[in-house]
Amino acid sequence: MSATPPPPGDPTVTVCRGCCCGTSKRRPLVDHAGRLESLRRLLDGTARVRVTDCLGPCERSDVMVVSPSPAGRRAGGRPVWLGQVNGRHEPTVIADWVAAGGPGLADVPESLRRTVFRSKDPLPSA
Repeated sequence: MSATPPPPGDPTVTVCRGCCCGTSKRRPLVDHAGRLESLRRLLDGTARVRVTDCLGPCERSDVMVVSPSPAGRRAGGRPVWLGQVNGRHEPTVIADWVAAGGPGLADVPESLRRTVFRSKDPLPSA
């Protein structure tokens, strides 16, 4: 599949695919490859999708980081870490948020707020 490159300066979504994220090791019932493909398709031409090795907080698999566009950064946006992104509808919610501007330009959607964390935050107790 040939993806349309996003215009320069668009947000970036970094998807962890290290030791735990994107594998059946931690989340055996999740179609990780299908969710990544869906995210790529939904963000085609809107944002960069980067796949990287381990981002670190393995206990929160699957982890993604949504980085703001330059305009979003000028408006005060900073990278937003999302953990336990394993829901079927989350790629669509993330794509809609990024299309609305992403960090700094649009609020994190209500349905994603439970997944937001700072990269050094401990996992909350259940």
